[in-house]
Amino acid sequence: MTMDRFKKIASFKSPEDFAAHLAELGIELPVDLALESGADSPFARTAEYHGHKIGNRLCVLPMEGWDCELDGNPSELMSRRWERFGLSGAKLIWGCEAAAVRQDGRSNTRQLMIAETTVKGVAAARERLVKAHKKAFGSDDGLFVGLQLTHSGRFSKPNDDAVHESIAAYHHPLLDKKFHFDANRCKVLSDDDIKRLVEDYGKAAALAQKAGFDFVDFKQCHGYFGHELLSAVDRPGEYGGSFENRTRFVREGIAAIQSAAPGLAIGMRLSIFDFIPFKKGVDGRGEPESFVPPYTHAFGGDGSGLGWDLEEPVKLLQMAEQLGVSMVCGTIGSPYYNPHISRPALYPPSDGYLPPEDPLVGVARHARAAAELKRSCPGCLVVCSGLTYLQELFPNVAQGLLRQDLCDFVGLGRMMLPYPEIFVDILAGEPLRKRLICRTFSDCTTAPRNGLVSGCYPLDDFYKTRPERTKLKEAKAK
Repeated sequence: MTMDRFKKIASFKSPEDFAAHLAELGIELPVDLALESGADSPFARTAEYHGHKIGNRLCVLPMEGWDCELDGNPSELMSRRWERFGLSGAKLIWGCEAAAVRQDGRSNTRQLMIAETTVKGVAAARERLVKAHKKAFGSDDGLFVGLQLTHSGRFSKPNDDAVHESIAAYHHPLLDKKFHFDANRCKVLSDDDIKRLVEDYGKAAALAQKAGFDFVDFKQCHGYFGHELLSAVDRPGEYGGSFENRTRFVREGIAAIQSAAPGLAIGMRLSIFDFIPFKKGVDGRGEPESFVPPYTHAFGGDGSGLGWDLEEPVKLLQMAEQLGVSMVCGTIGSPYYNPHISRPALYPPSDGYLPPEDPLVGVARHARAAAELKRSCPGCLVVCSGLTYLQELFPNVAQGLLRQDLCDFVGLGRMMLPYPEIFVDILAGEPLRKRLICRTFSDCTTAPRNGLVSGCYPLDDFYKTRPERTKLKEAKAK
């Protein structure tokens, strides 16, 4: 299984060379040939949200490190990561980390949890981020920091990192089998159960406000509980079937957060659309699971399983705007069952598959989805993600997206692990430091898949010296 099917980003000698390659492939992405710096840069523009100034158009995306304490409190490893977010120069820190709103919603035994027993530690970690930002840039003016609130739903593993304890929205015809839904340890939440979960989101938001966060992300993405409800077309009762019912959780959750934490801003990380689950094919590349169309379980899908129709996602965003939530961080699909559309990469994690398409196709898909949301909902602030694979060419494409108003912010996630200062260098007009650029080796995902803490083992000197690096090499060699 070789990686030479697609041209590597590092092989392009110039933005012009890259733009010509995109044109040859028929991939539409804006590529600015010259980068601007300083106050004239599109990256340096400010924005306003709910009375808050956001000092530039750069965003750190939320990640999970699988490295908190067993009781859900922050660890030194997590706090170090947040501190580095503060050093990045980005003014929008989206969610910092995915924080479970209760124990049974943790995606792993080391996931952060926001609770009465953890709020002091979470507040200290946030303050460490802010202090690092102040020290590096002289002020925290324009810094807008959020906490992502989540319940991992079908992908919950609160007691054993090897065992799913699914809290599903409905019985999925493909995912139940793919992820070993076992009625002895897994369950579909009742309507009453969901109402109690809504209350837990309100309580979690109040704690996030107490910890000092400027906003919370009411997470609706990646196959977790909120996102799965959006596709619950076969579920009976108040939370399934019609669009109105499938979005009830969103409406009730927003209301619960607003009631419990008055004045706290709310954003929403949303899988704009979904695809059918994929599996590893005989050649090691991803291929869709077998299914007789229409495939009705993809929110934002067109029924084919491999295309999208944004009628419902746009309606959802318009509904959220009316409720006072008009900032969305776009993503697509799920890293659990179709990772190539969620996180375009050349190198898959150990439990993944080789990309069935040029990852640049995936990057363009993210950009187009964000642009379509922005065009349909011009009053909403839209963050474009899925851009790490661009590597050296990220600044050229990201500047083009912002300059053409195809989105309001550009975000990076895993690139932050080895190279948080990439935003500082972009804003200053400095050349990027090639030795720190994420090449999408996916070790930050392979490590937790094998019970190890996440981190950039190839590039971050801190993780290079940790004993987990040797264990990771052994796991990958199996």
